[in-house]
Amino acid sequence: MVSERGLQVLRAIVQDYVDTHEPVGSKAIVDRHHFGVSAATIRNDMALLEDEELITAPHTSSGRVPTDKGYRVFVDHLAELRPLTSAQRTAITSFLQGPADLDDVLVRTVRALTRLTGQVALVQYPSFERANVSHVEVVPLGAGRHVVIVVTDNGRVSQRVAALSVDLDDDELRIVKGRIADLVTGKRIRDGLQAVTQFADTPTTGAADQAAHAVASIVAEELEEFRQDRLVLAGSATLARSESDFRGSISPLLEAIEEQVTLVRLMSEMVADEQGLAASIGRENEAFGLDEASVVASDYDASVSRARVGLLGPTRMDYPTNLAAVRAVAHYLSRLLEEDERAR
Repeated sequence: MVSERGLQVLRAIVQDYVDTHEPVGSKAIVDRHHFGVSAATIRNDMALLEDEELITAPHTSSGRVPTDKGYRVFVDHLAELRPLTSAQRTAITSFLQGPADLDDVLVRTVRALTRLTGQVALVQYPSFERANVSHVEVVPLGAGRHVVIVVTDNGRVSQRVAALSVDLDDDELRIVKGRIADLVTGKRIRDGLQAVTQFADTPTTGAADQAAHAVASIVAEELEEFRQDRLVLAGSATLARSESDFRGSISPLLEAIEEQVTLVRLMSEMVADEQGLAASIGRENEAFGLDEASVVASDYDASVSRARVGLLGPTRMDYPTNLAAVRAVAHYLSRLLEEDERAR
């Protein structure tokens, strides 16, 4: 059983190890944290922490480092989220302010977060299963090329250049847009996808009909992508700077970043507390092949669903600062999307 002082010793070890990247000894704790007891007493507390597998000795020195279990106790019971400074809040606001579609907002979100923390930043797209298609547009570029635009009622915008093999006159273009709009406008993503897929599979007659089928196929592909869970990421290069924090290779992390599927599953399965904050630490990520990494995340609200914004990095990360950062960015992102929804 760990005493209250023992927990405070664990807090000191986590904080000092994160700050110095050096194993923490009893003398350093006495010098830095003023517990009012001797180094021998602190050593006894550390021995109990080691018995509970909350700290460990990385080599034969007297210093100790937190284990994954120790980090978990720290995050759940000891970490005090540090409020962001006014400069940090101003940086978030200035980086995210200004009108933009959802794609651009999420890109700016992860860029702001990785600049703020020095970690890999990631944000989930909200689920669009419950969104409705609000508008479809086909804009001619010449030489048979057209831009197909699909817009949802919660701000998702897709633009795709399509080669339709023919230049449509104004009447033909109006017919094509009308056919596709009739199929999807006002419908849920899933229902619109079903409608345009069925239409694209029917026989064609004439240039305008062929063009409509081609546009329907493109709209179907875009709506299918709207349904896919995916992430926006930034800051992958930060892993190279923290490579010494990983006992093995950082390749599994780089592969997870490239493929995204693993991170999407991990982000989705993390259990949040009552504040919408979640952390998955070290060996808790073993099933995802990321047992030397940690992810911290915060829920944010989109108009039709909730999603998460988070940070990926080594287990030796500054959990209080990183949790505070994802919470602040998530709150700002929620407010930004809510304001955009009201403006529409």
